[in-house]
Amino acid sequence: MTASRTHLVLIPSFNTGQRVFDTVRAARAQWNPVWVVIDGSSDGTDAGLAEMAANDAGLTVIALPENRGKGAAVLHGLDVAAQQGFTHVLCMDADGQHPADLIPEFMACSQARPGAMVLGVPVFDSSAPALRVKGRKISNWWANLETLWAGIGDSLYGFRIYPVEPLRRVMHAQRWMRRFDFDPEAVVRLCWRGVIPVNLPAPVRYLSAAEGGVSHFNYWRDNRLLTWMHIRLMFGFALRLPILMFRRLASSPTRKSL
Repeated sequence: MTASRTHLVLIPSFNTGQRVFDTVRAARAQWNPVWVVIDGSSDGTDAGLAEMAANDAGLTVIALPENRGKGAAVLHGLDVAAQQGFTHVLCMDADGQHPADLIPEFMACSQARPGAMVLGVPVFDSSAPALRVKGRKISNWWANLETLWAGIGDSLYGFRIYPVEPLRRVMHAQRWMRRFDFDPEAVVRLCWRGVIPVNLPAPVRYLSAAEGGVSHFNYWRDNRLLTWMHIRLMFGFALRLPILMFRRLASSPTRKSL
């Protein structure tokens, strides 16, 4: 498979267990190159991934010395990607929830719309916890309010493509977006900078512990983090409202979508 010079798959991983190996293999079957950023894992998967990379020129493994959070791991990958001339990254989780077989479709969409971010919109099956499905509707409503209904299909789903430079500028400009608040804050702040969201449906799997599923989500801690995030974003939205209104009025009356 010919290596792309512009688009790469970026997989942050923290104590994901054996599932990370299946995820990486599935991603490599669909795309070249694939990068894994090991976010201070202590489960021994770093050694196995390093061995995989030693035998696969299309796989790069970057190991961080300590756990810094998903957003911090993604930012580290973005910085290295920018140094090597990549313009876009497709982020996906390491735990097997995201559909690797859709990587080519998402990449093709991004290549056709390089100025946009391509957001996966989750298609849930019966494995999805009802509380999390209902809870994300609240976050989605707030994210669309904070962007004056820019068209964010889902603010939390981590299977998505970002343009590298706009996201790097956003993240280096402030100290947030380093943990669970990364995904929703990224799309809101990119919308503020005029990056248009393009939404594509993508199934999501919630794996049980028996299937090797691993979740680091903590309802109290992470919902508190999201609440504080939306409070901050609402203040930012109020300050930017005149600009957002002007941009909306200056744009075409009818939004084009894929």
